[in-house]
Amino acid sequence: MKHLLASLLDSYSKLGNSIPVNPHALPNKDEVVELVNKLHSLLFPGYFGNHKTDSLLKKAHHLLNKQLELLHCKKELGTEFLNKLPKIRASLATDVEAASDGDPAASDKQEIIISYPGIYAISVYRLAHELELLKIPKLPRIMTEHAHSVTGIDIHPGAQIGDYFFIDHGTGIVIGETTVIGQHVKVYQGVTLGALSTKGGNALKGQKRHPTVEDNVTIYSGASIFGGSTVIGKDSVLGSNVFVTSSVPPGSKLSIHTSKSVAAGSML
Repeated sequence: MKHLLASLLDSYSKLGNSIPVNPHALPNKDEVVELVNKLHSLLFPGYFGNHKTDSLLKKAHHLLNKQLELLHCKKELGTEFLNKLPKIRASLATDVEAASDGDPAASDKQEIIISYPGIYAISVYRLAHELELLKIPKLPRIMTEHAHSVTGIDIHPGAQIGDYFFIDHGTGIVIGETTVIGQHVKVYQGVTLGALSTKGGNALKGQKRHPTVEDNVTIYSGASIFGGSTVIGKDSVLGSNVFVTSSVPPGSKLSIHTSKSVAAGSML
């Protein structure tokens, strides 16, 4: 045992740059997941347990303050974030509406709220995004990666996503940090909104690396759109498995069989 202890301590020293030894407290992942669950119940009262709103709010506030304290953040930020919950609910109402309008397989809005992975992933993203805007570290990413592990949908909390966002099926979707998505956008499973890989990519921090998707765009399964200067024009349709690294004009339809966008109204 002494030999093992000495070996572990030696590895802590040698691998300190690759796996940093943590001298400070970090957020408790289990408690962050519990916070997500409490906030989710506040967003959709009655769907995930019959909890009293005032009790839920107090518990969520306590959990959030505890994590903020560990991160050495001002507790006032917790109150500022919780005050945004009505605004988040208003956006989620449009997302549920988009799912109801866009999916003929949905029996009703209740089914969408309680069972659709896309709505869960969007809900957690919208919570995490507000924390990101408040410049609270680590918590937003822990939250969205929890949703990622549950749903297979990976949305970075830094992405900007407008109202009426509909994720259909969802598994394998990746939405990068600097992605900008407009309103009334529909995305199917396996879609990637990513960054072009470059050497020394760490030097690109803070730059626009991911695409912009304008209003009323539909992106079908397996499509990959890359690059910070890539703009998918409004009212466009991108077919399954297309690979896009340059901008697409508004009103376009793009398929794997076409080398460039074609006029709206033509066949995919």
